[in-house]
Amino acid sequence: MEQVTFKDIKKSKEVNAYIYKGNSTLGVLGYTDKVSSMAGKILECLGYSGHTVELAKIAGYMHDIGNCVNRLDHPHSGALMAHQILRDMKMDYEDIAVIINAIGMHDEKSGGAVDTVLAALILADKTDVRRDRVRNQNKAAFDKHDRVNYAVVSSSLDIQKEKKVIKLDLQLDENICSMMDYFEIFLQ
Repeated sequence: MEQVTFKDIKKSKEVNAYIYKGNSTLGVLGYTDKVSSMAGKILECLGYSGHTVELAKIAGYMHDIGNCVNRLDHPHSGALMAHQILRDMKMDYEDIAVIINAIGMHDEKSGGAVDTVLAALILADKTDVRRDRVRNQNKAAFDKHDRVNYAVVSSSLDIQKEKKVIKLDLQLDENICSMMDYFEIFLQ
């Protein structure tokens, strides 16, 4: 088995092809780098090992890879795709298990935070809300997700390890949507 790094995953033509296809199919801008970076930052700030941070970054980068198959059930198809890719890269089996578990369970409809990497991925994914994610510029045609993302004026995550607090600060243009719209969509 080999030590597969986040850098290896980011350079993978196969991984990037699937991410690109998923983004183009859904007509949304994917920001896998931002989710990856945030998942790593969360665990780094909380004092987890470099290896655990690396696994969270990989899971964050690959978490929506299943969108190239279909948005419906994308966590499960993505986990299966990631399994094959990581196995082909000769990643350690225990590390593969952590990553595919995080990918397969990151959606609130079918999963839940059962370990550190998955918890960091869920937090990073749910806090990745901002105006520049919206490709559709026709506000009249916005769906709920477009409206919430477009309404975000600013967002930041504040991690206070000593207080055991992770706080999301959002500023929304409430002429576009309310804070309750955000909670309804992203925190089911």
